[in-house]
Amino acid sequence: MSQETILEAVQPERKQQRRSIVTQQKLLDAAIEAFSENGFKGTSTRDIAERAGVHHPLITYHFKNKEKLWHAAADHIFGAFTHALANSLAENRQMDPKKRMSTMIRIYVEYARNHPALHKVMIQEASYPNPRLDWLIETHLKPLFETTFEMLEKLQKLGVAAPGNPAILFNMIRLSSGGLLTLGNELKGSSGIDIDDPETLDEISDMIVRLFLPGEMPPRSSTA
Repeated sequence: MSQETILEAVQPERKQQRRSIVTQQKLLDAAIEAFSENGFKGTSTRDIAERAGVHHPLITYHFKNKEKLWHAAADHIFGAFTHALANSLAENRQMDPKKRMSTMIRIYVEYARNHPALHKVMIQEASYPNPRLDWLIETHLKPLFETTFEMLEKLQKLGVAAPGNPAILFNMIRLSSGGLLTLGNELKGSSGIDIDDPETLDEISDMIVRLFLPGEMPPRSSTA
């Protein structure tokens, strides 16, 4: 078989693969949007297909059913979220604990602003017990949260973080960033807070750090 014949056979296959990838991404984006707005029960696969601008049978072709599409969409957005925070922890390992946590908070605020569906999906699923919520907690939230609890506990012992249950403290930080930004439309109308303004995001991050990490790091010799 000549090289030209091989190329002629391969190129259509590659185009089909590219189209398939594009279609899957469209469906994932549409699913994240729909599930965050209407919840799992309130979302139909036809609605998702219409939002994605694709034929309805393609959902079955790519994802089998609504449940599998929900898992794929949640994996997409929550996986990217936990990956971003885990990367921050790893890359800033040499920072002192307060700076490391402060950097993580800033990344959290920025991610929550750019991906509002993250917390909207969580609010939808957390409103009642269900296996999707259990899966989200075990797959994406617990591993990262447990590491963060330990970091806050250390900061509490150093007199940097506010006292109390570190798990409660972290979730107060989390809701002060992600939960606050989820209310962006209401905040702008009721309080004149524009979360699209980078200066506002910086102020939110700074305020969270001041409120929940009010102490200063002790001299290096006393933290060893």
